This record gives sequence, structure tokens and C-alpha cells, in this order.
Amino acid sequence: MGDQEHEQPEHGRQADTPARRPRRFPSLRRPGAAPRRPGRLTGVRRVGVALAVLVVTLAGVLLGTLAGGQVGTDIGPFRAKLSLSPSVDGGTTVKIPPLGALLLNSHDGPTQLTVELGALDQSRVEALLDDPASLNRATQSAVDEVHDGVLRLGLRTLGATVLATVLLALLVFRNTRRAAWAGTLALLITAGSLGTAATTIRPQAIEEPTYEGLLVNAPAIVGDVRKIANDYTRYAEQLQRLIGNVTQLYTTVSALPVYEQDPGTTRVLHISDMHLNPTAWQLIRTVVEQFGIDVIIDTGDITDWGSEPEASYVGSISLLRKPYVYIRGNHDSGRTSAAVARQPNAIVLDNATTTVAGLTIAGIGDPRFTPDKSTSPAAGGLIPPTADELAATGEKLAATIRSAPTPVNIALVHDPVIATPLSGTTPLVLAGHIHRRQIDQLPEVPGQQPTTLMVQGSTGGAGLRGLEGEEPTPLTMTVLYFDQEKQLQAYDNITVGGTGQAQVNLERTVINPPPTPLTTPPPTTPTPTPTR
Repeated sequence: MGDQEHEQPEHGRQADTPARRPRRFPSLRRPGAAPRRPGRLTGVRRVGVALAVLVVTLAGVLLGTLAGGQVGTDIGPFRAKLSLSPSVDGGTTVKIPPLGALLLNSHDGPTQLTVELGALDQSRVEALLDDPASLNRATQSAVDEVHDGVLRLGLRTLGATVLATVLLALLVFRNTRRAAWAGTLALLITAGSLGTAATTIRPQAIEEPTYEGLLVNAPAIVGDVRKIANDYTRYAEQLQRLIGNVTQLYTTVSALPVYEQDPGTTRVLHISDMHLNPTAWQLIRTVVEQFGIDVIIDTGDITDWGSEPEASYVGSISLLRKPYVYIRGNHDSGRTSAAVARQPNAIVLDNATTTVAGLTIAGIGDPRFTPDKSTSPAAGGLIPPTADELAATGEKLAATIRSAPTPVNIALVHDPVIATPLSGTTPLVLAGHIHRRQIDQLPEVPGQQPTTLMVQGSTGGAGLRGLEGEEPTPLTMTVLYFDQEKQLQAYDNITVGGTGQAQVNLERTVINPPPTPLTTPPPTTPTPTPTR
């Protein structure tokens, strides 16, 4: 009995053993194999776990960077997106869609910064136009905005990588200790990468960018970036004085008694080739108010590249609060025309006619779209296919004018070459494109009325390209005066000094009609008489 009592507990312990520890299946071990060493098993297992944690950490850092390593910020009037991505060489990429990108060798390390400029904020652009002093403040604050955006981007990326790594480790290992190790390792890797970029930053890299896409032509087009920046800084300093001089134009006009306007006079402001110059809007608004303009006519090239970010530039049209008749230039895209058409006071003409303030106006857009070319026309002239295309465009508009229900008072084209087929269809054709004023009489068609071609300069001073020459390109616009019969009686050529200059000139020209004859003489063509 005593032996039975001694054996009973032993049997109970054996019965409990399978419940506490899984049995080893002998069939899985080779016969005669030596027993495994516990110490060796532990070492190999630790190395495997460490490698697994490292792989999961790297995957978590990559996923966290791609998912959370981006932030939106304002840079001047632009809405921009900053993002980080893994890279062996580092550096910064500034994307300006659809023009291309600037590559800057800004820093070393395994992270690359990408800055993608988006659309312009219309309210901020209008604030810059209304307050010339804000141009300087915007330039200074842009650096701070970039700095704050990059700082927020770094903190966001750090948090995103740690969180993504911890969640991934929990999903893979189902072990909080290993997840904690993976999160700590992710923190060290991300912080080390960002620290390497911060300690190797090279601010001077912005002066030596590498261009991609259409921007490969940027050095030849805009010249020395630092020179342009200096010229615009000087221009901003004198902008207030320039605006003040323009406001005195009304006093100047009152001192020109050679042309007395009739009560029914219609005043038309002709502008062209603004090329994204933001200061042009303020000048136009001033002239519209001081001269009592009834209609504004724009003969194209309001933008440079016709891109979506540029489309917001045309938002200032609505601030003019006057009918705005527009045709597309060769630097304006269909997207640009659509943006202009969305303005409540704008009328876009493309082989069509309209009647505004009693004037019947016909217009057609330029058939070309050449944003990758200089805004200035080629010095060598037009190649035959292009000349034929422009001539066909003029013929198309001429047919539209002849079939119009009412006589057309003004025809609008962008390139003066298009105007040739319009001779005899209308008394006046307005054009732009060549960035200099020019007045010609088109070759007369027997039995048809004479046609005058008036070519406008650049109301935007040719944009940035106006800074390339020895003297900046002036800003030009013309006020046209039509009598009650809608005949041109006089015009004022307004010239504002280019970038860095504040001189304003006004020249009035009165078109003297021929004297009333006692007998019927041969028909004569009115000749303009310029007056200072």
C-alpha cells in the first residue's frame, strides 16, 4: 500500500506533463542524430529575429515616408506640396508642371526633397497687385514659409515612419517588445537621414540649377536669374512712384485741347502681350479709371506657357469691371482661353463677332501654340508653312466679317501677318505679337474701304524677357476714341518706362478728316497728325 501511495503522485505528474509542454514527435528527428545544442539554437534564433526586425523596420520606414512624408504649404502666392522620398544622392527637385523641373544639389543623404508648385492663390495675387510694398514682404516671407514647410515635413515624416513601423511589426510579430524595438530603430534611421540632410545643406545650390523639360531653355530665355531678381527689386522700389505718375495722366490729357471729345465718344483701351507681368494689371486699372474706358481689347499672349498655374493670373480681369474682349495669342493655350471666358466681364472671340458699347468687333485666335519659343518673333521671318497657316486664318476671319449681319468696326488678330486678307473688310485692325508699336495701311482693294492696321507693343514689357536687353522693354497701351458713327477720331499712346524705370509718356494723335469740298474730288485717305 505504501508503494502504491508513493507511485500515485509520480503517475499524476506524468499525466500532467503533456498539458504543460508539447510532445516532440520522434518521427521528425533522424535516427541516430545527435541532440541539438540549446545554446546554438538560441544564437541563431536571435540573429534571425534581429534580421526580421530590421527588414520590417526598413519596410515600415519606406511605407511611412511614402504615405506621410508630404505636406502642403504656401510659398508666396503659390500653393505648394513638399514631399520626401528615399534617395541615394539626396538633392531637391522643384517641379513646375507642365514646364519641367529644376534639380538642385542642395544636400547629401538618403532623402530627396521634392517641391511641386501648384496653382496661384488669387486672393494673395490680388493683394500683391493692390499693395506694391507687399512685393518686398512676399519675397522675404517666402524664405520663412519654405523653412516652416520643411520643418513640418520633417516632423510629419518622423511620426509617420515610426507609426507605420510599429503597426507593421505588431502585424508581423504579434509581440509588443519586438514592435517597440522596430519603432525605436525606425526613429533612429529617420532622424539620422534627416539629420544628414540638414547638416550637409548647401544654400548656394539654388544659383546653379539643372533644368529638365521645357525649362532647359530657361537660361537662354530669362538670362541671369540674379540680375532679373535685382531688376525686379529695383522696380518694386519705384513702383509706387510709377503708379503716382500714371495717375497724373488725366491732368496731362486735360492739357491737350487739340481733340474735344463728343458726349457720345466711346473709349477703347487696347492692350496686348502682357506675358504674366503682375504690375500691368495695376497700370491697366489706373488708366481704365482715369480715362473713363468703356471697353478693353486684349490681342493675346496674356500668359507665357499657357499652363494651369498661369490660368489664375487672368483672375484680375474681373476686377476691371469693364467689358474685356480677348483673342488667344500663340503663347496662350485653350486652357488659358477657358480661364478668361470664366471671368464675368470677359468675351473670348475665335472667328466670331460681338457688339460691345455700340462697337461691332470681330476676332480670331492665333492658330499656333508655341510656349517653348521666345515671345519675340523670329528674326528670320516666317517659314512657308507657317505663313500659309496664318494667311488661311486671316481668310477665315475675312469670310466671317463679310457674312456678319452688321458692319464690323474693329477686327482683332494677334500676329499682324494674319491681317493682310482683312483689307477692305473693316476700317481698323488691331494686333500685337511683335512687341513694338506700328501703324500701317493695308494694301487697298479696289472698290473697298481703306483698312488701317494698328499694332500694339507689350503691355507687360515682354514679361521677364523684357530685362534681357540693354534697356528694359517699356509697358505700352493705347486709348482709342470713336465718335457716334463709330469712326476712329483720335488715339493716345501711353508708354510707361520698363522695369526699373518710372517715366510715363503720353502722345495724342488726332485723325484729321479731309476738308469738305465744293466739288467732288478723288477719294483721299485720312492721315494721322501726331501731337505731343
